[in-house]
Amino acid sequence: QVQLVESGGGLAQPGGSLRLSCAASGNIFSIDVTGWYRQAPGKQRELVAHITYSGSTNYADSVKGRFTISRDNAKNTVYLQMNSLKPEDTAVYYCNAASDYLDVWGQGTLVTVSS
Repeated sequence: QVQLVESGGGLAQPGGSLRLSCAASGNIFSIDVTGWYRQAPGKQRELVAHITYSGSTNYADSVKGRFTISRDNAKNTVYLQMNSLKPEDTAVYYCNAASDYLDVWGQGTLVTVSS
């Protein structure tokens, strides 16, 4: 019942910024937590940030102070603002929506950080 579409990925220089968007459609009222994950080539998928229904946020240690997760309820969209980008941030970024009853993933958007 829920579909997620990521956008906003692309090429950025070290120290630059990008904003990723995750647009949700369907039964969005069933979502308790929305999160961003990333997967670099040859590595496991890892948690980047979560935001709960109540607005509580959590971040991986590697992105604290640089990334911010937020949402616009009117647009059914969750954002990941990425500042002070580093080459090690290069990965495919995936949006996830979860509850006791669902676990849905978007198709992913590629972020490349390189000079």
